[in-house]
This record gives sequence, C-alpha cells and structure tokens, in this order.
Amino acid sequence: MQIVLLASALMLMLTIIGGLVRVMRGPSSADRMLAAQLFGTTGVAILLLLAQAWDAPYLQNVALIFALLAAIMGVTFVRRGWLLDQTK
Repeated sequence: MQIVLLASALMLMLTIIGGLVRVMRGPSSADRMLAAQLFGTTGVAILLLLAQAWDAPYLQNVALIFALLAAIMGVTFVRRGWLLDQTK
C-alpha cells in the first residue's frame, strides 16, 4: 500500500510541473493565480499521501496549514490583484 501512495504522490508532483509551465507562460494573471491554487491543492494532497505512507501525523497538520494559506492567497488575489488588473 505504501508503494501505491508514494506513486500517487509522484504523479501529483508531475501535475505541479505542468502548473509551472502555466505560471511562466500564462497569458493573464488569472491563469497564473489558478496555477498557484493548483500548487496549494496539490501540495496538500501530496502531504496527506506522505503522512499516510510514512505514518507521520505531523504532516497532516502541515497540510492543514497549507490549505489555509492557499485559501488566504486566493482571497488576497481577488481583493488586490484581480481588481487592479481589471481596471487597466
């Protein structure tokens, strides 16, 4: 079971690489923000998979903190970045 969890975490890491391409080439700031949200969501999923595979419950706490930070980042973007981008 541990191998399946680690393989799943590796596959999720590959989606982060795809998101990096979108961050660099994204035509708009909204595309870049969605890629950053992908990093947050995928990072949480990877941490939860690793916590289960390695029997490390402290990684679950780190995943919860990442989830909270990702939500705050999204709200901050909408309040500051997106509104400023729309006025140009």
